[in-house]
Amino acid sequence: MTYCVGLKIDRGLVFMSDTRTNAGIDSISTFRKMHVWEQPGERVIVLMSAGNLATTQAVVSLLDERAKAISERHQTLLETPSMYQTVRMVGDTVKEVIASSAPVGEKADSYFNASFILGGQIKGSEPRLFMIYPEGNFIESSEDTPFFQIGETKYGKPIIIRAYDRKASFAETAKLLLVSFDSTLKSNLSVGLPLDLLFYEKDTFKVGMKKRIAQDDPYYRTISEGWSDALRNAFLQLPDFPG
Repeated sequence: MTYCVGLKIDRGLVFMSDTRTNAGIDSISTFRKMHVWEQPGERVIVLMSAGNLATTQAVVSLLDERAKAISERHQTLLETPSMYQTVRMVGDTVKEVIASSAPVGEKADSYFNASFILGGQIKGSEPRLFMIYPEGNFIESSEDTPFFQIGETKYGKPIIIRAYDRKASFAETAKLLLVSFDSTLKSNLSVGLPLDLLFYEKDTFKVGMKKRIAQDDPYYRTISEGWSDALRNAFLQLPDFPG
């Protein structure tokens, strides 16, 4: 399982992902699920993945290979004229990989499925955020839906919905996401540390802070323990059930 969140605020975009993959309790590994393509001064593109590991790695590897192979005739992530064309390219690549991996008659919602969050900014346009489905189609964030989640979403979503503020700073947004991830980590053992965090500030066209958060990270431990204490204290202050 996986948990990834891409969130849009007035100042830019914030991304966070876990790194745990598993094929049963005897096969647990750590793999990066956040991938970045950057041309300083021109574009930043961030892609996070959830689903079948072989599929997600194949999609990322194919995108990366085409971005590096100048002689390739394919348009690459570093050449697309807009984020819309970028998300179309990634969606087409998802369909291409699943079609080549799955046996005849296998559908996208099978064992080979994968979903993605894509965000970034290309010079001349605003920052944009998308979610890409296993079928290769996609939706874009809006005022009503300013964030996307993929993977194990149910434990961390209520926290983001309650506390999201588009005017929040990067530090406040990081705190919000850490609480969301901490709740998910404590509820589902298939989501695990370390976590990858990335800030992209609007119109800078370069990656801002990029950080890996491990179990012994002092700020993460403070957030985790503080959130647990706050919930415990709030529960104790609730009135007794009448009876």
